[in-house]
Amino acid sequence: KNRTGAATNMNETSSRAHTIFCIAFVQTVVNRETMKANDIRSEISLVDLAGSERVSRTGASGDRLTEGGHINKSLSALGNVINALAKNGSGKGKKKILVPYRDAVLTHLLKNS
Repeated sequence: KNRTGAATNMNETSSRAHTIFCIAFVQTVVNRETMKANDIRSEISLVDLAGSERVSRTGASGDRLTEGGHINKSLSALGNVINALAKNGSGKGKKKILVPYRDAVLTHLLKNS
């Protein structure tokens, strides 16, 4: 999908979208004794997040206002995921809480990261 850019009162060339580049690496290792090949896989995600801006300061209206709402919602969902992961990682013997990856497309795409 094409990345959107638009001017607001706070930023003349404001990026109005998040961008995620996922790079997958596959290394094939061959065992010389058995001649069997095993793949080692890894993935790295490079993420450029659109900035959160206050509606009152941006002067946004119409499509820009709607885009800003979606950006703020997905950034909030990312914060909720990070918070849940931190709580699950620090708890000793505590019940694990659900990590809300499905609350936004952004967090769903970054689930494996």
